[in-house]
Amino acid sequence: MNAQPKDTRHEDAHAATVAGGDADGAGGGTGTHHVLVLGAGYAGMSAAVQLGARVGRRRNVRVTLVNAQERFTERLRLHMTATGQQLAELSIPELLEGTGARFVRGWVTAVDADARTVRIDDDRVLHYDTLVYGLGSVADLGAVAGVEEHAYTLNSPEDAAALADRLARLTKDNGNGGSGSGSGSGTVVVVGSGLTGIESAAEIAERHPGLDVVLLGRREPGATMTPKAAAYLRAALGRLGVTVRSGVEVVEVLPGAVELAGGERLPADAVLWTSGTRVSPLAAAAGLAVDERGRVLTDAALRSVSHPEVYAVGDAAAIRQGYGVMHGTCQGGMPTGVHAAVSIVRTLKGKAPRPFRFGYYHTPVSLGRNDAVVQFTRPDDSPRRIHLTGRTAARYKEVVSAAPWPTYGRMKKMPASGAVWPRGGRFTRNGAVR
Repeated sequence: MNAQPKDTRHEDAHAATVAGGDADGAGGGTGTHHVLVLGAGYAGMSAAVQLGARVGRRRNVRVTLVNAQERFTERLRLHMTATGQQLAELSIPELLEGTGARFVRGWVTAVDADARTVRIDDDRVLHYDTLVYGLGSVADLGAVAGVEEHAYTLNSPEDAAALADRLARLTKDNGNGGSGSGSGSGTVVVVGSGLTGIESAAEIAERHPGLDVVLLGRREPGATMTPKAAAYLRAALGRLGVTVRSGVEVVEVLPGAVELAGGERLPADAVLWTSGTRVSPLAAAAGLAVDERGRVLTDAALRSVSHPEVYAVGDAAAIRQGYGVMHGTCQGGMPTGVHAAVSIVRTLKGKAPRPFRFGYYHTPVSLGRNDAVVQFTRPDDSPRRIHLTGRTAARYKEVVSAAPWPTYGRMKKMPASGAVWPRGGRFTRNGAVR
């Protein structure tokens, strides 16, 4: 499959955006080295800003960022959008101003890794000499029957806004008038007990206390935390009125219900699906070497093992460290983008790129606007003893969620400021890629 259906439910997985200018014909023997960045998520934006700031003003280098929308999506905050809260308008073209990087708005519909071309909106072809592939992941709508037809997701701001509208109508229909003071009988089922599911269930319960919120998952919420941190998290969900059912598996989403393995059906006026992710099929269709989930296989420097002129970053890449393959988070995604950019600059100077190393350091989970848990971790993402809770943790989580955009601004002026992150010490020093 090499085409992107124009459906906002799949937008971030198949899209890429960049500002202004005609990139057609760049590269491909023109004497100008064209670096093309696909996707303006946390990783892609990091790569584009770094490249623009470091080489974007050179006459012999052109940097182009491609994305489906001009507005930057704060994926860390989409559970807030889903409850009707307004987020800031963050303009990608405005951020790139002054860096020399160009922005092209459009859907990536095909990549030809052998010809080194990318097709945009099925009617425009961009050539590249070096590609940064950052088309990340979205909720897997095909994993369970009925999800695509009957469930909401947080794949994009539009998806989140659609859920917000549904929740507002449920609240109104149940006599709450939007005040949260009524005793409505509407039921919202959140499927997936990972971080997104936990944050979404808590946010919905806090903003719509008249609705019944049920969180379903195979594992207990907070399963990767220390017992004390996990106990606080589950108690906070209880205080918000969230009903948690773990050890269950949803086998089908129906109009007005979800069916569990074993045949039980739970009524649902709205279903939010946060269980499982998938990546765009474009990398596999392009002939890039991918893993069983379709993520680009990379070497130690984040280059495709089959096409070294392609760097893969963020959720789109299967990046192996000494502790295993990295999982998709903002804290890891941004460093991959920066590292890819720095590696490309080194290559343009005739130097070899260095290996990428990264160690995790925290897991922040919001529980509404005034509560949270922050579990500090070892570089391999296993929990340390220390954690934060309550308002202190909520402030910490807000700083984390708000950090990417000002970080891009600092990188724009001081690129080196973005090249600082935990390298993982002994967890990544030996056998970082194996």
